[in-house]
Amino acid sequence: MSDIVVSENVSGHTMDRLRHEHDVFYSPHLWHSPDELKAALAHAQALVVRNQTKVTADVIAAAPQLKIIARAGVGVDNIDVAAASAAGIVVSYTPAANAVSAAELAMGLMLALARNIPAAHAHVVSGGWDRVRYMGTELAGRTLGIVGFGRIGQLVAERARAFGMDIVMADPFLRPDSPALLRFDACLLTLDDLLTASDVVTLHVPLMPETNNLIGAAQLARMKPSALLVNTSRGEVIDESALLAALEARQIAGAGLDVRRQEPPGPTPFDTLPNVILLPHLGAFTHEAQERVIDAVCRDVKLVLAGRPAVEYFNFSIPNGSLR
Repeated sequence: MSDIVVSENVSGHTMDRLRHEHDVFYSPHLWHSPDELKAALAHAQALVVRNQTKVTADVIAAAPQLKIIARAGVGVDNIDVAAASAAGIVVSYTPAANAVSAAELAMGLMLALARNIPAAHAHVVSGGWDRVRYMGTELAGRTLGIVGFGRIGQLVAERARAFGMDIVMADPFLRPDSPALLRFDACLLTLDDLLTASDVVTLHVPLMPETNNLIGAAQLARMKPSALLVNTSRGEVIDESALLAALEARQIAGAGLDVRRQEPPGPTPFDTLPNVILLPHLGAFTHEAQERVIDAVCRDVKLVLAGRPAVEYFNFSIPNGSLR
């Protein structure tokens, strides 16, 4: 049986070296079958995942020798961290590796929505040339509301300021005297006030009980009819049925969604709406970000298996054998 199990598509030069140096069971589609995943983990010391693998308490219980669960990405909402911690297993992740890529994608969605880029492209390749039909809106002089002001939120603010946007933010963990407010000449608002004030709202929060359905019907009703909503965080942050109703009624002007409540989502009514841009969770998927993510994941797996502390850990840096 293998020492390391990789249950999703985590590939690159560093992973190739890891597979050369260790006994690795690499199965990019293993996440589809919890039973097969449990069987593969019977003697494994490390599990490498992205966001599709559901590392539940049952899965953890089936892996008595597991020392580390390495998440190639930012959020750990697909991992039962409490169960892993109770079993003494290190949970590592890559909180900074894809921040630039996610921030750039958020800006890209804002631009694409404001200038109708996808629809205009489809119009031209179908033989059209109606410029007035695809009249857009400038970002300069508009107010950008950033919900969640961690690494990615601050990188978005930095780029938005270069576009001449005014910045407001909502984050319950940010102090009114935070240097970040001065740095971006930004205003700290409540979520309700931010939604009312913003021309564009971009979401950069982790998935927690407090953020599940953070944006629902009541919140969407506070937004301007001309406002745009961008989500590159987690799909569960938005009540999709409420968003669908708001878009169909033109209660808001448009939305750019990189993430969904169910991934992949299958056919949904969003697919036919002209004021929506849908992406397949591309936030971290640039060549540069993936190289950083895979380097960090493989580094921490090798460190923990060698008896040394992980660098980017979510719960603790070394396995806690006394808990097993």
